[in-house]
Amino acid sequence: MCVHIFFFLESTVANNKSALKRAQIAERNRLRNKAYKSAVKTLMKNYLSAVQTYAANPSPESKQEVQTRLAAAYSKIDKAVKRGVLHPNNGARKKSRLASKLKPIEQTA
Repeated sequence: MCVHIFFFLESTVANNKSALKRAQIAERNRLRNKAYKSAVKTLMKNYLSAVQTYAANPSPESKQEVQTRLAAAYSKIDKAVKRGVLHPNNGARKKSRLASKLKPIEQTA
């Protein structure tokens, strides 16, 4: 990580100490936000794959797996919203889309 920050600081156009520090903080926040967004996407993909498995073969075990992955995705989305990584409406939209994938499957099962 130090190599990346060192390279970033060399390429920045900061002309004074405070501007350099703001550039460092912006880079640190960018990396943190990127990690949160990546984790949210991964958990959403895991949930969607669990929903597909449940749709193909509805069983109590697969339903439990879907519920577990949904809870994990919701939790990560809520944390990202709380920390300002995602806009509240963006988080709500993601959660709504996750729930809407499961609803038609549960109604037919």
